[in-house]
Amino acid sequence: MAHGKNQRRKYARREHGLTDYRRRLKLLRGGQPRAVVRVTNTQVICQLVAYEPNGDKVIAAATGASIVSDFKWPKDASRKSVPACYIAGMALAKKATAAGHGSAVLDIGLGASTKGNRVFAALKGMVDGGLEIPHGEEILPDDDRIAGNHISDKLAKSVEASKKAIKGA
Repeated sequence: MAHGKNQRRKYARREHGLTDYRRRLKLLRGGQPRAVVRVTNTQVICQLVAYEPNGDKVIAAATGASIVSDFKWPKDASRKSVPACYIAGMALAKKATAAGHGSAVLDIGLGASTKGNRVFAALKGMVDGGLEIPHGEEILPDDDRIAGNHISDKLAKSVEASKKAIKGA
């Protein structure tokens, strides 16, 4: 802890482990909006966020709750699974392209960047939905996991129905 008169305290969000300011500054220097993906205890949150001097502005958003109400996702299914993240990413891409934004950079925050995890399932949904986001193909989850075949056949059918609902909207 910094206490002396010549000491400087860290920002509160850095001190509590909420923000990596070096990574944030690198993302902001590009000038493109950020595709922010956060996985909470209950759902996934995908947002397209633009920087403004007074504070970040959310351009478009899709959450686990919104895919249930808007895009035929089953109410009893997980809202943070790999298929749910994919559908939320695709819904965000649909809303972002409708708002006139075609490209972004991925912001995963302090989340782990493990190959094939839920954040990258949302990235694949955004890319399949029409957003241009720089990425490597080897980091994305395989198609069986995105389709939900590893969970159940019923969920795989729900993923297809949700994809059709998003493309038709």
